[in-house]
Amino acid sequence: MSENKAASRYAKSLLDLSTEQNALEEIKNDMVLVEQIIKDSSELEAILKNPIVPLDKKAGILENIFGAKVHQITNTFMKLVVSKGRSAILFGTAKAFIAQYNAIKGIITADVTSAVELTPASRAEIVAIVKKEMGAKEVVVKEKINSKLIGGFILKVGDKQFDASISSGLSKLKKEFAQGIV
Repeated sequence: MSENKAASRYAKSLLDLSTEQNALEEIKNDMVLVEQIIKDSSELEAILKNPIVPLDKKAGILENIFGAKVHQITNTFMKLVVSKGRSAILFGTAKAFIAQYNAIKGIITADVTSAVELTPASRAEIVAIVKKEMGAKEVVVKEKINSKLIGGFILKVGDKQFDASISSGLSKLKKEFAQGIV
């Protein structure tokens, strides 16, 4: 079974358990924390993926990092995953849990790359458009700044992308001149 499939199944099980135990919001916050810490620590990721590191050592490391910071369900879940020798998929499981949670709650993430920081008005306009077009209850805007865009923005929602950047427009115009269309 592929790591993504396994991570998705573990995430689904954790989602079902946390819903059953009325701890969905707490576990979601825990998974955000787990994802962020593993993403920020290449050393931790390497330890979790390394088959040579003993399972009890991995469990101890996770307990030291997350022990008092996360819900008991999350602690028990991480110990179970490690004891099954699947610690390498913890990061993927956290990402899959968040994605499944967002799907249930109708939350969509919009990645916006712009030349400068978005104004509150433009951010609100993007949120309104994404809500309307995608039928989302809530939109989370993740911003990146890329000065090479010159101006405008690139909006990515799921597998859809809308490029309204000036550099993209200039590139298209350059191609049209090269082909003699203009």
